[in-house]
Amino acid sequence: MTETSGAPTDVASLSFEQARDELVRVVAELEQGSPTLEHSLALWERGEALAARCEEWLLGAKRRLEAARASTPRDEGGEA
Repeated sequence: MTETSGAPTDVASLSFEQARDELVRVVAELEQGSPTLEHSLALWERGEALAARCEEWLLGAKRRLEAARASTPRDEGGEA
């Protein structure tokens, strides 16, 4: 799906942007309809894996932001 050689790239190795862009392509292809049920199922499974990868990245970013906020000294008024 991502590579032109025919073998899809391992989802775990994709950056957030790569996973998001491929997910957009997969959704568009699913919306257009597939020639076979088997192809549709493969696209659906790939889309699920890509969505999970995107969520992984987003949750990691959220944890990093929360950690950065927690390590920022606050004044007595509760503001940074």
